[in-house]
Amino acid sequence: MTFEPLETVVLTHDIPEQGLKAGDLGAVVEVYDGDGVEVEFVRASGETTALVTLTVSDLRPVSDRDMLAVRAVN
Repeated sequence: MTFEPLETVVLTHDIPEQGLKAGDLGAVVEVYDGDGVEVEFVRASGETTALVTLTVSDLRPVSDRDMLAVRAVN
């Protein structure tokens, strides 16, 4: 699977050290050679929560079956 810059993606598993949970939405910032993808995760206010480099297996595309939700973070 490949992703494009600015594509919205869904995290497939928790990353506790970054405060991220499976299902969080992020935006692809950069796609690297191989399977590296830099993704920005933001709060509803627009403040960046995390900017992390992941692999394509950590992400999935947004689906028509997905429902958006809001959760509080520290």
